[in-house]
Amino acid sequence: MTLALRLAEQGLYSTQPNPRVGCVVVKNQQIIGQGAHLKAGGPHAEVFALRQAGAEAKGADVYVTLEPCNHHGRTPPCVDALIAAGVKRVVVAIQDPNPLVAGNGLQRLQAHGIQVETGLMQKEALSLNSGFISRMTHGRPYVRSKIAASLDGRTALNNGKSQWITGEAARLDVQHWRAQSCAIITGIGTVLADNPSMNVRLENVTRQPLRVIVDSRLQTPADCKMLEAAMMKHSPVIIIAYAQDANNKAAELAATGAELLHLPDGNNTQENGVNARVNLAALLSHLAQCGINEVLVEAGQGLNGALLHANLIDEFIFYYAPKLMGADAKAMFAMPELTEMQQVTDLQILDVRQIGQDIRLRAIPLIPKP
Repeated sequence: MTLALRLAEQGLYSTQPNPRVGCVVVKNQQIIGQGAHLKAGGPHAEVFALRQAGAEAKGADVYVTLEPCNHHGRTPPCVDALIAAGVKRVVVAIQDPNPLVAGNGLQRLQAHGIQVETGLMQKEALSLNSGFISRMTHGRPYVRSKIAASLDGRTALNNGKSQWITGEAARLDVQHWRAQSCAIITGIGTVLADNPSMNVRLENVTRQPLRVIVDSRLQTPADCKMLEAAMMKHSPVIIIAYAQDANNKAAELAATGAELLHLPDGNNTQENGVNARVNLAALLSHLAQCGINEVLVEAGQGLNGALLHANLIDEFIFYYAPKLMGADAKAMFAMPELTEMQQVTDLQILDVRQIGQDIRLRAIPLIPKP
């Protein structure tokens, strides 16, 4: 199963919206077939592994990281291939959360006399497909927020300047998180201050994630770098989520090829509309309906604060640079003032490691998700 999980990682940047799956076929304590799902629409991991095993697959044990599918999608059901191959036993790490599968594949294997076992290396398999599982079970993507900060927790100077807080190695590490994400979300504050491209700049990675700008009052410049890429068709369509067209820019921005998504939050709109905000939960639901599994948030204190306050962040990736920026610099999260320690967000640290001169800390909030 360890090998199957490693094979599944081959699809880390490419299987979206499908899950990452690896499969190993074993007979007489020898590996006779192995495979991974690499791209949506392509053969599934079980098919690759069974092809390699050939006739020897009869009576073999199969280790697969996700329950084999039992429905017709772009490809035939993997359960049919396993039954036809005459395998003896199938060991599955986790059940597929997709309602079209959800235990049906395992039941069908058992109905044909194939021994089924589940739960081996379940934790690792869940981590590998956290986004797919979140989309299938909660109806929204798995949301990671990446924040680069000084050791005193500051993300930009008071005048908005922030390039570069972290070093080159940390910035390269971020590229890998971008590459495995289906979408990158940023806020209008970051667009206006930094004019970022928010694209993946790794060799041999051709898929660019969808990019989303949260822009409550529709202030996005039509000539910003993210929209330039959309006009040249070098990337997926850019989505701009907004609450009100304060400056009558909708037509101009739509002409760039951007998709405008009107999602006002009724709980945050005053009569004059000045404080209208984007409904972030609705935005994530929309992305899930578009097949988005994992989202990387690269934004400032405003959007990060709003997401944290709404309990919509699943994981934090903090990059701490050996710098001190002082109390007047911008913090990580803009939120209403807390008055009791019971109101603070407790975190569970998943991993701490040094990346070049900086420290990367991954953590999850200890709050049940809605």
